[in-house]
Amino acid sequence: MTKRGWLLFGAMAVIWGIPYFLIRVAVKELQPPVVVFGRTTLAAIVLLTMAARTGGIRPALRRWRPVLAFAIIEMAIPWILLTTAERHLASGLTALIVASVPIVGTIAAFLLGDRNALRLVRIIGIALGLGGVALLVARDLTSNNAPPWWSVAEVLVVCVCYATAPFIASRKLADVASVGVIAVSLAIVTVIYAPIAAVSLPSHAPRINVILAVLGLAFICTGLAFVVFFKLIEEAGPARAGLITFANPVVAVALGAVFLDELITVATIVGFVLVLAGCWLATRPPRVLAGAPDDGVSAQASVVLAEVVPVSSGELRTAEDA
Repeated sequence: MTKRGWLLFGAMAVIWGIPYFLIRVAVKELQPPVVVFGRTTLAAIVLLTMAARTGGIRPALRRWRPVLAFAIIEMAIPWILLTTAERHLASGLTALIVASVPIVGTIAAFLLGDRNALRLVRIIGIALGLGGVALLVARDLTSNNAPPWWSVAEVLVVCVCYATAPFIASRKLADVASVGVIAVSLAIVTVIYAPIAAVSLPSHAPRINVILAVLGLAFICTGLAFVVFFKLIEEAGPARAGLITFANPVVAVALGAVFLDELITVATIVGFVLVLAGCWLATRPPRVLAGAPDDGVSAQASVVLAEVVPVSSGELRTAEDA
């Protein structure tokens, strides 16, 4: 990978590692619908402007049905669940659970026809990853200040959404520019949450750090993130870009420990190692013999990403490719 590719990779590792920290800060004073609305509205303005300049809006609108499905499964449902869950869960723990998305993606790939998805090495990976999640969750749910079990369940639903939405993109939106799909999707989610946020506004102005957290979620973790991510795919390819999945939780756990006084225990470290090892094994592509056809499904399963919008295998084209 080139020097530019490594710089983009490092930027994405940080950018998609900090949303958990920012969400945790924001929900201390704002209701989850308000956080989601603020995040999507501001990011939509940025990306709609970009999409309009590249002509990406109209093609996305012509495919409004799969775009609507993608927006709901990839953003509307998981972002409200994630934000709600972080009212009770530590940001680092949330990030570590979400890191298991590639494992769910492997199972989804098998159900959608990839017969290689559950090879022995991938089954071992799934077992390791699930064991890591179980260790992380058990530690928190058995502590004196245990969060409600449904918060963990909400994050697990987020994992399912993040793992399945990219298949909609790959099968229904493969010939539509990514920036158009993401921009229109954000606009859809904004419209959905506008009335909900309107009745959930706080009675007093939030503190400056909460406002900055929402602005960071919108402009850095969503708007800027997609711009950088598209560049990373262009520079390094989708498979290497997908490896940021393994770096994001490190950033999230570190931020939680430094700024939110979240504990890093032996169970945290062991669970983290198990989750990442499981993801690596579960998403290893099968060996393809020279001259053998590649159906693309296995490669797709290997690069499902973990945070905000995991565009898999580059099936959504960047604006430059459109």
